[in-house]
Amino acid sequence: MIKNYFKIAIRNVSKHKVFSIINIGGLAVGMAVVILIGLWMWDELSYNKHFANYDRLARVMQSQTFNGVKGAQTAVPYLLGDEIKEKYGSDFKYVVMASGENGHVITVGDKVLIQTGGFFEPAIAEMLSLKMLKGTRNGLADPSSILLSASAAKAFFGDTDPINKMLKIDNTHSVKVTGVYENLPYNTDFKELNFIAPWKLYIDNEEWIEKASNPWRRNSFSAYAQIADNADMTRVSAKIKDVKLNKVTKADAAFKPVVFLHPMDKWHLYSKFENGISVGGRITFVWLFGIIGAFVLLLACINFMNLSTARSEKRAKEVGIRKVAGSERWQLILQFFCESFLIVLFAFVLSLVLVQLVLPMFNGVADKRLSILWSNSLFWSLCIGFCMLTALLSGSYPALYLSSFQPVKVLKGKLRTGRLASLPRKVLVVLQFTVSITLIIGTVIVFRQIQYAQDRSVGYNRDGLVIVPVRTQSVLKHYDALRNDLVKSGAVMEMSQSSNPTTGVWAINNGYEWKGMQPGDQGNFGTVAISHDFGKTIGWQIKAGRDFSREYPSDSSAIILNEAAVKFMNLKNPVGEIVKCDGKSYQVIGVIKDMVMDSPYTPVFRTVFMLDYSWVNIINVKLNPALDSKEALSKIGAIFRKYDPEAPFEYRFIKEEYSIKFSDEDRIGKLASGFAMLAILISCLGLFGLASFVAEQRTKEIGVRKVLGATVFNLWRLISKDFVLLVIISFFIATPLAYYFMSGWLQRFEYRTEMSWWIFVFAGLAAILITLLTVSYQAIKAAIANPVKSLRTE
Repeated sequence: MIKNYFKIAIRNVSKHKVFSIINIGGLAVGMAVVILIGLWMWDELSYNKHFANYDRLARVMQSQTFNGVKGAQTAVPYLLGDEIKEKYGSDFKYVVMASGENGHVITVGDKVLIQTGGFFEPAIAEMLSLKMLKGTRNGLADPSSILLSASAAKAFFGDTDPINKMLKIDNTHSVKVTGVYENLPYNTDFKELNFIAPWKLYIDNEEWIEKASNPWRRNSFSAYAQIADNADMTRVSAKIKDVKLNKVTKADAAFKPVVFLHPMDKWHLYSKFENGISVGGRITFVWLFGIIGAFVLLLACINFMNLSTARSEKRAKEVGIRKVAGSERWQLILQFFCESFLIVLFAFVLSLVLVQLVLPMFNGVADKRLSILWSNSLFWSLCIGFCMLTALLSGSYPALYLSSFQPVKVLKGKLRTGRLASLPRKVLVVLQFTVSITLIIGTVIVFRQIQYAQDRSVGYNRDGLVIVPVRTQSVLKHYDALRNDLVKSGAVMEMSQSSNPTTGVWAINNGYEWKGMQPGDQGNFGTVAISHDFGKTIGWQIKAGRDFSREYPSDSSAIILNEAAVKFMNLKNPVGEIVKCDGKSYQVIGVIKDMVMDSPYTPVFRTVFMLDYSWVNIINVKLNPALDSKEALSKIGAIFRKYDPEAPFEYRFIKEEYSIKFSDEDRIGKLASGFAMLAILISCLGLFGLASFVAEQRTKEIGVRKVLGATVFNLWRLISKDFVLLVIISFFIATPLAYYFMSGWLQRFEYRTEMSWWIFVFAGLAAILITLLTVSYQAIKAAIANPVKSLRTE
């Protein structure tokens, strides 16, 4: 019986080619979108699950309260690890302190490369369950050792055995290779960890750590932990909350430092904190794409339902004869489900082909390395379930509707196909376009928000501004000579040093005091160390006072504030005021316009700029606009190599660095717009098929009207108006829905665009235009047909 049903299904598919192409094509596109979204979600949800101890690993974080607002941070004091081990050792299997992952100059003989890595305590290898290709996980026990990733070992030593080979880190630390580990997967937070060096090597050789007057205030390090096998993450986190509070000074205790564990399973998807509590993050995007995928599949299924029920007259006699011949209703339902499943199966195979074709482009936009999981049994189990669900969704209504026909009425030609019969189809079309219009509105608002933030004044001149990370001390030792040579070369207009680029504030100090400071004020400010020419290099805008100058030796004890700092301090005339920090007094000599250095979606943070050459990390270079940038950078690179031949010349344009701040929203916006266009395409396919059946259904009516003098325009309007009316209804439903959801999305940003009325009007007009373009072909085709052909049997 089932075999017979599939034969009939194949016959119907081949007989009605246009119907089949539209149905299979629409379902294939919808299923391809769902598979792509599913692969993306799979990748997001499996982040960091590569590690064997995934459910017991955590990052040790802290929260502090500033002016009533609790903020969470990953940076902690370097003494924290030992304190946790001493006080709560039984609750942990490992506690590991780390320097953080950064680019370092690695030298092997004449080969010099920049590799990303960090300095960790030895237990990190066990904690991350590194798969060792050479050596063992205890290779870091030797304080002059290093572990390399397979790719780093290949880059430096080729096919030769790297074990016991010597290399240098930042031209300072000579270390011996004691192990090689398999590259970590790209969907982990440690994906760029190409080397692991001993923590002791780092902590014993960094002068700035030794010079810290109060090491518990130096929040510059990372800490990771693996809880004991019998421990509970929540309970252990609650236990250690006061471990720092018990060690800090009374003044620092006012900031209420709370240490806590952030489980690894929340690092990627729940990285956003509000008032010290994890409230979400990328999980929002996972839910968003999951909902989009469900709606796109629903649109494709609606097409199938509409086109199947629209052909009811053509299948009615078949149903009537089968019922007269003794078929039960359940048998007819099973037959129609078999037809649905066959079409879904064809669509699924086609969708896999589509996914394979578009994956490279999709990966480029999504910044992923996704592939179809051909050998994964769980993937295929989900695909089977997915096909069954799609067949059930798309085939349920047609099967129930078609099997309900009464044979007597059908065979007498009294089947009712009027307005009431078409009502469910109209409801489904309204649902389709409600989703499509909502997606159009949402996509426009997302890109408007990105553009709004991109157009925000940054407060300095990014044109031709280049940063060169300081990898070794050689450049700093010869900085004055380097600067003179660069200026003489004509490639550089200006040059300066700073502790961070203009695209981020890396240090927050909380020891500031000033005149008029209220008892409840807590002076945490972003702090940037700069050289004299920093302002000239970046082109910041002085609002009051003056810039730093070599003509004033006293500027070594001077600071410049941004507008946000002045406002926070409530200083009426800030120039000349005295501000204290860590027992030292500084005079305010100037105020600059707020510069967007962190997130472009949030207000500018209060920031202090001071002259300090002891902790610079960046050299800022202003290119000569009269020269081609490639030519200028070639000259600059040659001069840098002259003073630091052991380090590669590495540079980044500030414009490119700034654009990275928009990458997540931009990427999500592009993906969402792509899915929105595919959703509209699916809706149009269904509309096209539905219009063809409406035109076919009204062939005789159109013929009579044409004989009676109706014009092509009259007939086009006759067929099109019902569809346009449905889209207008969809618009009025979609508008409040889109407004509600997008208002909530925009609330994530403190600096946000407005939802202008024209966005909603544009979406509605676009939907109407798309509808008219889709329906017009069938409408005009029916209108210009020869009426004799449709009326010759009358």
